[in-house]
Amino acid sequence: MKKNLSKLQKVDLRDVWGHEAIDFTTWLAQQENLDLLSEEIGVDIKLTKVEASVGSFKVDILAEEESSGRKIIIENQLEDTNHDHLGKIITYASGYDAEIIIWVVRDTRDEHQRAIEWLNEHTDEKTLFFLIKVELWQIEGSNPAPKFEIMVSPNEWAKAFKASPAGSGELTDTKLQQLDFWTKFKDYVKNRDSRANFGRSPRAQHWFNVSMGSSDAHVALTVDTRKNLLGCEIYINRNKDLFHFLQERQAEIEKEIGEPMEFVDAPIASRIKIKKEVPDIFKPNETQNNFSWLYEKTVLFQKVFGRHFREFKK
Repeated sequence: MKKNLSKLQKVDLRDVWGHEAIDFTTWLAQQENLDLLSEEIGVDIKLTKVEASVGSFKVDILAEEESSGRKIIIENQLEDTNHDHLGKIITYASGYDAEIIIWVVRDTRDEHQRAIEWLNEHTDEKTLFFLIKVELWQIEGSNPAPKFEIMVSPNEWAKAFKASPAGSGELTDTKLQQLDFWTKFKDYVKNRDSRANFGRSPRAQHWFNVSMGSSDAHVALTVDTRKNLLGCEIYINRNKDLFHFLQERQAEIEKEIGEPMEFVDAPIASRIKIKKEVPDIFKPNETQNNFSWLYEKTVLFQKVFGRHFREFKK
């Protein structure tokens, strides 16, 4: 059956956001729009303040990473990159001791793209620079839809390598295995479901976070190499009301997930988790099964807990 297809049409940013600070920054600072950016770059962004002062200057958006509390600065530019804004992001990052720096622009110049790449290559593993292009698209007169595109992001392999003990340039075998495992897991997800957004960059650590599209919580995947355990959990940061809401529905949630779950209430972050014992975390002929379990549980958690999150907010 032949179907008529529509054409995508690019919309000029200034047609929607006439003023960079008043219109675009105000729009992006809304949590639902920060969540769109979070999903693209794999960092859970929670707003702290708009137009936060840095001496006589003001950073467009000051935020923090939901899971770690690391400071984030976001500088917006509805024009092509320029030297002025490149200097600003460095000034703002130093003023707030930010570890995640995001520069959102209309388009990039080659020299500024190379500059951000250089900063990622020559800073420590804690400092992450992102250069993001924003576009607007519509279909046959529909409302414009935003699209974020990563132009530059950190090279996690290089960062992890530089972070080795005593600056030796060597990672432990376990750290190398963790980084390789999460890198291949992300490729597995991409090949299995191109629509899935497991945007976080792999790191040399025992956990891998996946966005829930909510600033209240995220899915955390874990590998325990000593006990050969895979884990999948909901990580709730500083929201006891949400945790207790879910705890009251434990029986219903366990029925939807299909197995018992451990509810862990802690002073700051609470968790709801399941674990699975496996023959070997990193053994090549076992990794596909491990990837499959982690992917399927993540999708299930997003579906089940996503519905309960929405009911909590009603």
